[in-house]
Amino acid sequence: MPPIRIPPIHCLQAFEALSRLRSVTLAAEELHVTPSAVSHRMRQLETLLGTRLFGRSDFSPSADGQAYLVQVRQGLQALAQMPGQRQATPSAARLRLAVTPTFSRAILMPRLAAFRRAWPEVELVLQVAIPLLDVKAEEADLEVRFGTGPYPGVEQVRILSDDVCPVCSPDYAIEAGPFPQHFETADEVARAHLIRSPLVPWSGWFQACGIQLPEPREGAQFNDVGLMLDAAAAGFGVALTRPKLAAAWLDSGRLVRLSPRSVPSPFHHYLCWKPGTLARWECAAFVDWLTASLQA
Repeated sequence: MPPIRIPPIHCLQAFEALSRLRSVTLAAEELHVTPSAVSHRMRQLETLLGTRLFGRSDFSPSADGQAYLVQVRQGLQALAQMPGQRQATPSAARLRLAVTPTFSRAILMPRLAAFRRAWPEVELVLQVAIPLLDVKAEEADLEVRFGTGPYPGVEQVRILSDDVCPVCSPDYAIEAGPFPQHFETADEVARAHLIRSPLVPWSGWFQACGIQLPEPREGAQFNDVGLMLDAAAAGFGVALTRPKLAAAWLDSGRLVRLSPRSVPSPFHHYLCWKPGTLARWECAAFVDWLTASLQA
């Protein structure tokens, strides 16, 4: 077995600092080296790993870089502690997160216990954000945004993408059905009440299926995915939704898919923050944790 090539620790420290500070100059000041030394260490590390760790000129980590950053921070933390010593506990810190309602209920809350176990010193404050409008109750340290991205003036990482498919209640499928063509024809669509939402426009489904119909202008409309899914479960009609966000409704049988097909959506979930925010350890820890959690 050939010897394992471990990257030099000064390269790993440069990578961690540059990922957190997003500035060669600031990383150099923190490490007490020149900016050219930081750049050289990054080139050395990327050559050794055989991959690009940063995707853009603003030093936002690439997908590979995000995954590797989690390991690097865990490794550096382990090396900083002698065996048998109690790990130094960071001072308690409050982290304010603005998050869209359905993402919070369906995606974040089921995973949040793991973050609290890993970082019990962080007091997490969740604030409601309105999807697409980028409206939040008050200023937040980190923000989950839903839209097409990218967003100017902030650093960001895409954390969740999902295709869309039509769903309805089992009773409504019997009442308005059957749908032997899986809701992929104009005739089947015309027989149903379409539940509308600016978060999930029907035009993408129509285009993918070759259905020559405009975006519906009549029918129940909801600006929250959870309320839209509750309405579909109550028999309002057929909704277009993301299976990941609708997992609780689908798994319980309150909703059923009308088609095995899913089509791409132009909207995604992004985690955003102002430049310099990741200099705070609690913010950097949450970004690393959530990114890794959703990639698992």
